[in-house]
Amino acid sequence: MISKYGLLSVALAAAMLLPVSCRKEETIVPPTRTEVTDPGEAGEIAGFFLLNEGNMGSNKATLDYFDYETGVYTKNIYAERNPGVVKELGDVGNDIQIHGDKLYAVINCSHFVEVMDVRTARHITQISIPNCRYIAFKGRYAYVSSYAGPVQIDPNARLGCIAKVDTVTMQVVGECTVGYQPEEMVIAGNKLYVANSGGYRVPDYDRTVSVVDLDTFREIRKIDVAINLHRMELDDNGMIWVSSRGDYYGNHSATYVIDSRTDQVIERLELLPNGNMTLCDGRLYVYSTEWNYQTQSNTVTYATVDVDTRRILTRNFITDGTDKEIRVPFGLAVNPVTHEIFVTDAKDYVTPGTLYCFNPDGTKKWSVETGDAPAHIVFTKRRLQPVP
Repeated sequence: MISKYGLLSVALAAAMLLPVSCRKEETIVPPTRTEVTDPGEAGEIAGFFLLNEGNMGSNKATLDYFDYETGVYTKNIYAERNPGVVKELGDVGNDIQIHGDKLYAVINCSHFVEVMDVRTARHITQISIPNCRYIAFKGRYAYVSSYAGPVQIDPNARLGCIAKVDTVTMQVVGECTVGYQPEEMVIAGNKLYVANSGGYRVPDYDRTVSVVDLDTFREIRKIDVAINLHRMELDDNGMIWVSSRGDYYGNHSATYVIDSRTDQVIERLELLPNGNMTLCDGRLYVYSTEWNYQTQSNTVTYATVDVDTRRILTRNFITDGTDKEIRVPFGLAVNPVTHEIFVTDAKDYVTPGTLYCFNPDGTKKWSVETGDAPAHIVFTKRRLQPVP
């Protein structure tokens, strides 16, 4: 475990290197606006933000916004609203969440969390955290998973950590060492769970979920699950759904269920490969793009699961054949009010992707062009204010 000052020193060093890796001076691409057909009624959900990862090393993470009231989808809003931020959003947007009146974007390879006003998408500050991955919240604190080392494959890569951020002062106030290359997190009661992947140590993957007591901010146990863990969701029954990516050879992707009351794995859904998932009203929506190096191909599925019975309801929640148009599903979200299903297509990762909106019955409603590698969606109840 490194001390608070150790983490801050690493972050500072990483931040000092950022100008070296930022994109060369170029013309800022202005936002483009597209009016979609049949946007639906503006209700409790005013719109959503979509964070485009951008191909690693290209320094092209961008932010899009969809407005339910106008039906307008706007690409690349950050540059227009923050002309003074020279490097814009940076390299690889890995997560986006809303907490209070602020919008948080985790920028992995630029080693910071970008904090914006959720009503204007204007820059407030950046929090330096090395190789940051995902963010979760409880009370006044944000918790950010961090690989805590360079962005590189290394069989001797160090243990990762969780950085604790005070959302009032915007300072890192603590850190907790966990497993290797920690990914997504959920918080159940006073315990934080994080999926450890060990992805930098391939083929010696980690296979644990770390459990962190938030009172002491110490890891209290590790739960043995499966290799190369990634995604996590917490359902209303206190069950934690965890995805294993496998090793892309003979060990296939699968989905596991942990009971947060006992911290025990209670089920393995071997027939539910899992690349990404989201929960909505008792249903787990899952897509999988399971790559196999032996066949040099992806096996793509779109499933829904009843979380109470853990029974697979369908193997394809896209019912009208539109799934054949999607080359690389890369993002997934469900509107908690309308139950519209959103799936993004990264295509080749270096050119604009596509966002698909489906009705609850799985039929296509509309689609629109996004930024490069569209990946992460967060719904907002506050409508984004127009640019003055």
